[in-house]
Amino acid sequence: MGKQWLNLLLLPFLLFYTLPAQAAEKEERNWQDESIYFIMIDRFNNGDSSNDYEVNVKDPKAYHGGDFKGIIQQLDYIKEMGFTAIWLTPIFKNEPGGYHGYWVEDFYEVEEHFGTLEDFKKLVKEAHKRDMKVILDIVLNHTGYHHPWLNDPDKKDWFHEKKEISNWKDKEEVENGWLFGLPDLAQENPEVKQYLIDMAKWWIEETDIDGYRLDTVKHVPKVFWEEFAKEVKSVKKDFFLIGEVWHDDPRYIADYGKYGIDAFVDYPFYYEASKIFSNIDQSIQPLYDVWLRNKTFYQNPYLLGTFLDNHDTVRFTRLALQNKQYPVTRVKMGLTYLFTAPGIPIMYYGTEIALDGGEDPDNRRLMNFRTDKEIIDYIKKLGELRNTLPSLTRGDFELLYEKNGMAVFKRTYKNETAVIAINNTSESQKVHFDNEQLEPNKELRGLLAGDLVRSTKDGYDIILDRETAEIYVLTEKSGLNIPFIASLIVIYSAFGFFLYYAKKKSKK
Repeated sequence: MGKQWLNLLLLPFLLFYTLPAQAAEKEERNWQDESIYFIMIDRFNNGDSSNDYEVNVKDPKAYHGGDFKGIIQQLDYIKEMGFTAIWLTPIFKNEPGGYHGYWVEDFYEVEEHFGTLEDFKKLVKEAHKRDMKVILDIVLNHTGYHHPWLNDPDKKDWFHEKKEISNWKDKEEVENGWLFGLPDLAQENPEVKQYLIDMAKWWIEETDIDGYRLDTVKHVPKVFWEEFAKEVKSVKKDFFLIGEVWHDDPRYIADYGKYGIDAFVDYPFYYEASKIFSNIDQSIQPLYDVWLRNKTFYQNPYLLGTFLDNHDTVRFTRLALQNKQYPVTRVKMGLTYLFTAPGIPIMYYGTEIALDGGEDPDNRRLMNFRTDKEIIDYIKKLGELRNTLPSLTRGDFELLYEKNGMAVFKRTYKNETAVIAINNTSESQKVHFDNEQLEPNKELRGLLAGDLVRSTKDGYDIILDRETAEIYVLTEKSGLNIPFIASLIVIYSAFGFFLYYAKKKSKK
């Protein structure tokens, strides 16, 4: 009985501190509203020891035991952080040593270390039950080093001539060369093209996945992507294609968007974000400039996948340590921008525990679920706000102020305005905004850290401690809340009467 009354007493306070009621009405969800948690299957969670063949967690190039059942066990953990989709490394049967999934031996079989086809189908179903989407990494450029086709006389023309890439500016070399010595498939061969398209369609039909992350896009001819995209999208409505074009020029990347690929992982964003947020007192202006270029070159820049690191780069935590910075704080700063700037945020597993790691394979360490929850709790707040405020996924993006790492952005969608303030400097900062920059006679209500900034006749003053951030919404000024106060009086009166009655009854 006591616990029930305690909950009753807390209820009005919980209601009082909920998100502002003026948040735009919920609209149909689309891909730019998603946030993606990226998992290297073998390195995430071991949920089934029966498939632990030749597992050695001390060998960074061996299997570590992660599997589909392990991911299923952690879906609620991922969802509670606010993520709405998962991206998985390739699940196809790999040749020995292919823990990462990129050395395919059979495109139609599941890697036995990860489980069975039925296990994967269950993973997709369990994700869908939680309203989470599943993106599968698919490799269409090459096979494993010792694929059976290499010894099949009938398939000798399924591969390009063995030749390394020496001139990375030569389009023909990039598309036909053997990347890291991996046998390069000849997609211009009608049989190869049809095989790859049929295979990709089969996985959609068989498992009900929601999208493909396309590996090594620039190493495959653009004409292939055009037909591939058309065919796979005919299988499932709103099927999503996000491509990896590893390049620093957005014009080079954006050109592939003409051939049916919906979006791309944003490497120009990564180069700036990883450098800026892994250190302190770094101007955020270059990141905003990336956005301005993206608006110019991409048909829909809101679909770009933004990230701080991934399985091919040095861990963000390592960059922070190299800069003699505290990784937890650096991760918080970087993720704040990632979750509030335009684009689809992609977070690599382990970032939520500041997992360290250098070059591949050190950047693929085994996940640890028994660590400090400081960043996880912070991500939960970011995830909730991103999933609640349409301005953070659909709004325009305007830089109001930037100086040496202190930056304030404004995002507006319909009647909702969010203001994101990030102090990535070594000192407390105060920034003034006049009534032309922000609508007058209102207040900025902080939803991340609980700050409140009321307007004066001159505008607004935002004050932030060093290495902190706040996400505000622009709302009507909050005066005395008469209905709220009245409800408190009624509740406490009722509670007092209950105590009096209970005491009187106990005496009897």
